Amino acid sequence: MGGANREDVSRGQERGQSRALEMDLIREAQGGSRAAFDVLVRQYEHQVLRLALHLTGSEHDAEDIYQEAFLKAFRYIGNFRFECSFYTWIYRIVTNLCLDQLRRRKTRREDHAVFVDRTGDEIDVLASISDNRSFSNPARELDRKVLGEKIQAALTKLTPRERMVFELKHYQGLRLRTIGEMLNTTEETAKNTLFRATKKLRAQLAELR
Repeated sequence: MGGANREDVSRGQERGQSRALEMDLIREAQGGSRAAFDVLVRQYEHQVLRLALHLTGSEHDAEDIYQEAFLKAFRYIGNFRFECSFYTWIYRIVTNLCLDQLRRRKTRREDHAVFVDRTGDEIDVLASISDNRSFSNPARELDRKVLGEKIQAALTKLTPRERMVFELKHYQGLRLRTIGEMLNTTEETAKNTLFRATKKLRAQLAELR
């Protein structure tokens, strides 16, 4: 137990040092240091691009949002008040840009690749669906693809905010409190939005049960 405790303390110290370093970089960026801001970009660029790609389902849109998110972050870095992590702050910018993009769309691009390989994450929605598929079985792989397409179609029936909350929770694995912060709302509101989204998806996918 002593060794485990020491490891926990060590990890806590590392996280604290990392947070302190990040805060220093933000202060330097607020002072006009482009080099400091570039370090922050390199630290989060892959996560930002992956999030934008997953939420929009379009490489082109994801790249545009990636660029716009960091341009906004650089422009408004002076408004950062150290009340949250830079991670939460930049994710908030990305999710708002994705929300705007989803609202502008009447239909989503028919590209299901993002979802086909992530069906394991829909356990809460598809809990009653038997999933004994195997990659080595072409028929089962086809079933899996069809399932992914049905999930994709069901997601398009949600409001942009419902879809955003559902995907941030089940695809990105974020806590509801963090999601609430990103969307400038409360944890309880995010929880209620997730409940509505899940209920709608279950209704849409009832035929698969």
